[in-house]
Amino acid sequence: MNRDGALAEIRKRVANPNLVKHMLASEAVMLALARRFAQDEAEWGLAGLLHDIDLDLCKGDMAVHSRMGADIASSLGAGAAVAHAILAHNEAHGEPQNSLMDKALFCTDPLTGLITACALVRPDKKLQSVAVSSVMKRFGEKRFAAGVNREQIAYCSQIGLQTGEFVALGLTAMQGIAADLGL
Repeated sequence: MNRDGALAEIRKRVANPNLVKHMLASEAVMLALARRFAQDEAEWGLAGLLHDIDLDLCKGDMAVHSRMGADIASSLGAGAAVAHAILAHNEAHGEPQNSLMDKALFCTDPLTGLITACALVRPDKKLQSVAVSSVMKRFGEKRFAAGVNREQIAYCSQIGLQTGEFVALGLTAMQGIAADLGL
């Protein structure tokens, strides 16, 4: 499974363009984390890119989401580690985050939403205008992007990063693909 093949499969299965952008953002953050921890970038990137491939198909049913996604990823040729990270990113299944990649995907998933929300409230709606300090301020505002699980983002401590450090890494990664994200 290569990145181009994965993206083609996503475009076949995912109708929501914002969901595709979320998966691209997750891929970017996972790639940055893989570099940070000297891990397999292709594998980590695929985990980020494919993690929500089933969300449209399962119609948001969290009891099904990520089990179906892990199965799809496996059927497309992704390795067992990628499939497990996809499965474990949804707490509904009670699947533990065992590996570094599992933990990284788990905390990356909500971070991309928080950073995107921070960009969307800027007058220019651009990631380049977002500062780490503003994301951290919004992180503390529970009513801002209320659906973003802050505890899940703070789980970055389990991969050896402080929240501010993780936010900075994620923001830089997303700024690097801002054109693809329309931000």
